[in-house]
Amino acid sequence: MTVTLGATTFDRVDYDAEADVLYLHVGDPESATEFEESPEGHAIRFDALGRLVGVTVVGAKSLIEHGGRLVVTVPERLELSATELRSIIQAA
Repeated sequence: MTVTLGATTFDRVDYDAEADVLYLHVGDPESATEFEESPEGHAIRFDALGRLVGVTVVGAKSLIEHGGRLVVTVPERLELSATELRSIIQAA
């Protein structure tokens, strides 16, 4: 499964149902060299060239339950609808 958020396509998608944490990553997670927190509170990771390579979403299922969508600002605003997020969680 892949997930596209803005111009980034994440080819590693994992969901920890017990912790309600969604992990999105491009390639090897070890490629991340810079770590930040988005204004929405998500952990975001960048490679040495400044490209977005990872997003960790805590409380992914609760976003769906409250009718929200996934929003990540890095610095542009990237979004997934609640429907898209639900399908990712169910498939992961």
